[in-house]
Amino acid sequence: MSILNINKIEKGVKGIEKAAIMMLSMPEEVASEVFSLLNVDEIRELSATMVNLGTVKSDTVESTFKEFVKELSSTGSLIGTLESTERLLSKAFSSDQAEKIMEEIRGPAGRTLWEKLNNVNEELLASFLKNEYPQTVALVLSKIKSLHSAKILSLLPESFSIEVVMRMLKMESVRKDIMESVENTLRNEFMNNLTRGSKRNTHEMVAEIFNNFDRSNEVKFLKLLEEKSTESAEAVRSLMFTFDDLENLDNAGIQILIRNVDKTKLVMALKGSSTIVKDLFFNNMSERAAKLMEEDIKQLGMVRLRDVEDAQSSIVSVAKDLSAQNIIIISSGKDDGDTYI
Repeated sequence: MSILNINKIEKGVKGIEKAAIMMLSMPEEVASEVFSLLNVDEIRELSATMVNLGTVKSDTVESTFKEFVKELSSTGSLIGTLESTERLLSKAFSSDQAEKIMEEIRGPAGRTLWEKLNNVNEELLASFLKNEYPQTVALVLSKIKSLHSAKILSLLPESFSIEVVMRMLKMESVRKDIMESVENTLRNEFMNNLTRGSKRNTHEMVAEIFNNFDRSNEVKFLKLLEEKSTESAEAVRSLMFTFDDLENLDNAGIQILIRNVDKTKLVMALKGSSTIVKDLFFNNMSERAAKLMEEDIKQLGMVRLRDVEDAQSSIVSVAKDLSAQNIIIISSGKDDGDTYI
């Protein structure tokens, strides 16, 4: 909502004049923040009004603020939604301008088009760019992060990608109208379609949920899913990560994991693990530490399956966190394991 849209509070005082009164009454730091939220035309109009305002009576200043507060308080509670924001924008701007603003809001994270492109999956972006002119692709890759550009280049056809590189090497300053044309193409033909068509991999989503089940529910739901669709069950199972999948970690990864987990939970987790996983952990400890842990496991005696599952889930969570930080590399696998230990 623009400050220029305040309604008249008394005869002879226009909305723009009331906005000027309020701006002049504010502390300078507050007024500067308000200015930063206005567009160029609003700033120009408001500034000219402030310059020509002259002397304003104290009761006019007071009534201006009272009316402003009254207008705000009369709205009651507010709920901000995409729909309500879009309605307001459509009244303040042309349909094209409003749509551009909403596209920026709806799209991937980032304030500008180029920031948003940095958050778009490189395979999707490469798939779109391979059908564009090399000069256009060169311009796009020069505007986004070099790491993202490198990944995209590696996904483009070899002959096409080297042509793009050559265009980048010869690139000079780009005319404003050409830049605007490229940006409009990306918005209208790529970003808008991406926003409307983007969809999270549903099998990955279900696999993440199943990963958070306890063992009994995991087995139950996978069985139920398999009865409905064997293909879907296999897809979900292949995306899940369990404690036994830690056998896919290399020695360096296991050593990092050992240093980051609760040793008491690791003892409990290994109590119900496969021999392969046990040996993998023991072989990546000092001989003394491995013997002590083996003794601790034996001393546990009979334990509840649920306690073992909880401990294993805790270790898996740590492994996933380390993987998300690119500290270790894990790969998914699936081994139903034994129900009894």
